[in-house]
Amino acid sequence: MHQPSINEQRKNDHVAHALEQQTKQTLHPFDDIRFVYHSFSNTTLDEIDLTTTWAGHDHSLPFYINGMTGGSEFTKSINQKLAIVARESGLSMASGSVSIAMKESHAHDSFTIIRKENPDGFVMANLGAHHNLENAKRAVDLLQANALQIHLNIPQEVVMPEGDRDFSMWSKNIEDMVQHLNVPVIVKEVGFGMSRETIERLLSLGVKTIDVSGRGGTNFIMIENNRRDQLDFSDLAYWGQTTPESLLEAYSARSNPSTPSFDLLASGGIRGYLDIIKALSLGAQGVGLSGKFLWMVHEEGVDKTIQWVKQQEEAIRSLMLMLDTPTIQDLDTTQLILQGDLKDWAIARGIDWQALANR
Repeated sequence: MHQPSINEQRKNDHVAHALEQQTKQTLHPFDDIRFVYHSFSNTTLDEIDLTTTWAGHDHSLPFYINGMTGGSEFTKSINQKLAIVARESGLSMASGSVSIAMKESHAHDSFTIIRKENPDGFVMANLGAHHNLENAKRAVDLLQANALQIHLNIPQEVVMPEGDRDFSMWSKNIEDMVQHLNVPVIVKEVGFGMSRETIERLLSLGVKTIDVSGRGGTNFIMIENNRRDQLDFSDLAYWGQTTPESLLEAYSARSNPSTPSFDLLASGGIRGYLDIIKALSLGAQGVGLSGKFLWMVHEEGVDKTIQWVKQQEEAIRSLMLMLDTPTIQDLDTTQLILQGDLKDWAIARGIDWQALANR
């Protein structure tokens, strides 16, 4: 029997801790967003179009399976199930970090299983920003990927006992990948959110698709802290911006006429159709879910997960009917009331929250 390496065991630990987090009640930042309701709708159900475009591709649904796992036998089985769900439902899908496959060839099939099960779907490979262009090409080739996700995760690395401590090459690596890869490059956080300054920095590097991936879902500080035996970092559990706060930061960046256009993705703490609609209404073109899908395929199985996807699709259509928004792009016209911590964030950062209520 194959004995898991340290890297494989870390991947298994990540999944175990992420599953445990799914069972715990946490604060839900999307609850600070309400819609202004109007009593008429000129839209009919059969007019509603869920198609959205990001990373140079059309996607039939406005949500997708975000990067999660891979690198061990256990995580191979999860990726296989997720890939089947993606194939049967038409969802786009990202792998977890392919870093381990750059070092350990026996980990390859835990990632290649995604393309094997879903030969025609939109698949994203995932790597950390510390990797160079050569590794980026290897990751894309390994998964026959349609796009590459580059993740930013300084807080996770700092808390991780064996994590990186030098992030100085990240900008150059990202710029090299954007310029020289033959697939779109998506840059995402891993649950710590983004500021408008971060977004502007990425745009200056040529990045055209950004996933703000805010706090509220899988908490990688707590996952890595659970793996430590010295120096408790639990005080950092709420580090970073929530996903709605990060979407406001992107809204602020886009409000600047000199900001280049970019595709905006949202992930982090997405529970289902209502959070998806709220994220789309704050400007996202696609919404990623990871923890929810991990829990579903592990606890409920593939068939029930596919059924859940269909239910979410039906619910999104129903909500768009209520909101009189026949397309995903039309959700930008909905009127949003911000309250609580989210309103406080907008005020502190000089973001025009009243404009959102009166669009």
